Amino acid sequence: MKSHRQELWFNLPERMEFVNITPQVEKCLHDSGIREGMCLVNAMHITASVFINDDEPGLHRDYKKWLEELAPFDPSPTRYHHNRTGEDNADAHHKRQIMGREVVVAITEGKLDFGPWEQIFY
Repeated sequence: MKSHRQELWFNLPERMEFVNITPQVEKCLHDSGIREGMCLVNAMHITASVFINDDEPGLHRDYKKWLEELAPFDPSPTRYHHNRTGEDNADAHHKRQIMGREVVVAITEGKLDFGPWEQIFY
């Protein structure tokens, strides 16, 4: 069995931002030389997510609105017990739980085996 591990680092200026990382993952796959198998992409930060969906700006706005409704940003310790530790990111932990930590994509003939419109987002 052949495996390959590569880290991608992102510094995003917004509290919530969706970045299409499909080109970077495709480059990692190409560099690996793997032709058949599975590709695991996971966020190694406790308040970050990785998910697969359409790269459509309206959908991304809908996600942001929906996530804010489910877990609104509130830095005070009143709403979230986690913020009593001195942090202000309890909402981000909840949002990560909803959006997911990782995705797995089949590799077929050296390419990510996506359905129509599928892209990987961080």
